[in-house]
Amino acid sequence: MSVEAEIVKFGDVCSLDRVHNKGAALPYVGLEDIASGESRFIGNLEPKKVQSSTFRFTSEHILYGRLRPYLNKVYLPDFDGHCSTEIFPIRPTPDADRRYLYYWLSMESTVKEIDRTSTGARMPRANVNAILEFPIPAPPLAEQRRIVAILDEVFDGLATATDIAEQNLHNARDLFNSYLSFIFEKSWATRALGDICENLDSRRTPVTKRDRKPGNIPYYGASGAVDYVDGFIFDEDLLLVSEDGANLVMRTYPIAFSIAGKSWVNNHAHVLRFPDLASQKFVEHYLNSVSLAPYVNGMAQPKLNQKALNSIPVPWPELDCREKAVARLEGLTAQMERLRETYEARITALAELKQSILQKAFAGELTAPPSQAINEAAE
Repeated sequence: MSVEAEIVKFGDVCSLDRVHNKGAALPYVGLEDIASGESRFIGNLEPKKVQSSTFRFTSEHILYGRLRPYLNKVYLPDFDGHCSTEIFPIRPTPDADRRYLYYWLSMESTVKEIDRTSTGARMPRANVNAILEFPIPAPPLAEQRRIVAILDEVFDGLATATDIAEQNLHNARDLFNSYLSFIFEKSWATRALGDICENLDSRRTPVTKRDRKPGNIPYYGASGAVDYVDGFIFDEDLLLVSEDGANLVMRTYPIAFSIAGKSWVNNHAHVLRFPDLASQKFVEHYLNSVSLAPYVNGMAQPKLNQKALNSIPVPWPELDCREKAVARLEGLTAQMERLRETYEARITALAELKQSILQKAFAGELTAPPSQAINEAAE
């Protein structure tokens, strides 16, 4: 900092207002209403009462989640309301800038120190009394506002760059999905999945973690390898399809994935054998491109049983068409994976750059204009 900062306790620049709401209907903020890693409200501003006890807050407060999974939830409200008692309503003193304290609370190093104060086995909570003792640089208010102005401008630029990277990744996925639709929506004849492959589910052998002998053979479950064991059941090219689990609905991971060589499969993935690799890969791409909701039973415990799996209609052109489609899809998949890695690495780098700039700000090293500050932090 261009002006020397006094090191004070966090409790010297703010207070924790644990004033309970007396039943007034006001906008409510729970932990689920604050976006992780950014000051953004994603709830509903409609005034409401809740059954449990809540804290009052105003547009002058900072709201900070105290449960361990939510220590990166920091929000600057622009309205008065009430919040969950799992949120600290922090009021800056007249000598402290609200956004300055917000940025300090957003630093990874601060979050880690706060996390160390957490106690409780089932639902660890940060210790507010310990946090109020934390040291924080406290330059004059004018200097705090100078730092905040630089950080605001820098982070606006980083946010724009992050949005562009995320949009590019989204566009690439849309383009890939459009090609999948183009491939599989052709007027080909269809066949039931059970008629074009052999089901080997009867050979699956689940082994509890306690009874598994460690080795180098992948032990597969519904969404991929979950362990490595000694011994194997299969030694060939196979297609595994998730049998149960939330991923059947959420589709966070592919529900169909090819495996090769020695393997062990538990009873959470169907095991399918095809007459040739092109047919196997064709079906893999198809199952991962369409919704299987009509074939999945159960809401709490989604399950795709063998009978439903076998009944799924699959587009089935001649073998040479399947081979050409797979060759094209495999090439696009590889390109898509490279793009994903590129954009995700860029997004990660931007997040790390933001933390680097925050560290410089609170170490007294943020004296350059925004563009120069970015370059210095990147170096």
